[in-house]
Amino acid sequence: MKVGVPKEIKAHEYRVGLTPGAAREYVAAGHRVMIETNAGAGIGATDDDYRKAGATILTSAAEVFASSEMIVKVKEPQPSEWSQLRENHILFTYLHLAPDPDQARGLLESGCTAIAYETVTDGHGGLPLLAPMSEVAGRLAIEAAGSALKRSTGGRGLLIGGVPGVQPARIVVLGGGVVGTHAARMAVGLGAEVTIIDRSIIRLRELDELFEGRVRTRFSTIESVEEEVFAADVVVGAVLIPGASAPKLVSRSMLRSMRKRAVLVDVAIDQGGCFETSHPTTHADPTYEVDGVIHYCVANMPGAVPLTSSQALNNATLPFGLALANKGFSVVLENPHLRAGLNVYRGRLTNKAVAKSLGLPFSPIEQAAA
Repeated sequence: MKVGVPKEIKAHEYRVGLTPGAAREYVAAGHRVMIETNAGAGIGATDDDYRKAGATILTSAAEVFASSEMIVKVKEPQPSEWSQLRENHILFTYLHLAPDPDQARGLLESGCTAIAYETVTDGHGGLPLLAPMSEVAGRLAIEAAGSALKRSTGGRGLLIGGVPGVQPARIVVLGGGVVGTHAARMAVGLGAEVTIIDRSIIRLRELDELFEGRVRTRFSTIESVEEEVFAADVVVGAVLIPGASAPKLVSRSMLRSMRKRAVLVDVAIDQGGCFETSHPTTHADPTYEVDGVIHYCVANMPGAVPLTSSQALNNATLPFGLALANKGFSVVLENPHLRAGLNVYRGRLTNKAVAKSLGLPFSPIEQAAA
């Protein structure tokens, strides 16, 4: 198969769809890999590195799209990219369609087949292609919170871990999944006082054992969320409903009862955010203030550490990408985990949660492909 990798064009996105090592695996499997020039610059990979891996370097994204059967990216396609997609294309990347009707329409109109990293599943009920970036984002969330708490950036002037004799920051993590667990791990390591709120008693038990009592766990109710959020210095939004828009757990009215200059870090912003007052920001301008509360809502947090992120992502996506390249679309029908990742197929939405969030018709793949 002809596999193309355009350079990422979203603001301050430095990751790359295929590292030179991953490109070499595709070439070794008999596929032709075409990389847009300088696509790997953000991770320090040169065009020569890709040539040594057996890839062909093309001078523009337009050439990559025109020459490829499968497009491998990191972030969702931007308007100038989705307009270049055609019926013969398989798009393999993060999509996060639920809060993005414009992109959904663009993909539907293109007629392409779009498989979203974030809804691909595994045999354990997990999301294996979302997990590595969730790990990175969870850890970065605490770094971001620490920066936003500094007085020089408009924060309360609070050190996350405190010092002997001085109380550390109080950090509340909404959601005990991959993001929440890694955020809590970082926060505990820095010496913060940490509470994790989740709706699963089973998961709370697991977290209690994992952290050996170093974090507080609370079952999620309106009351418990309010109590913890109102007393927090930092709130990390780490909730996820696969494919669907994130639930709004913190309303604007709640901000008035929060500590002034407290920080909200919305890691769920790719799925619309879990705070009512959230809207996407960039690494260039990451924060804004609403009612005295600082919001950090960067939509591509792992893009700040592209070398780590690209390697972790490629480790996870490689087996699935090779399966697609080896067998084409037929593997989606054979493999239930790739089938779960299929969001768009030739003008139809094939993910129920995405279709419901967008208010558009849902077409089961069996029906769409008939």
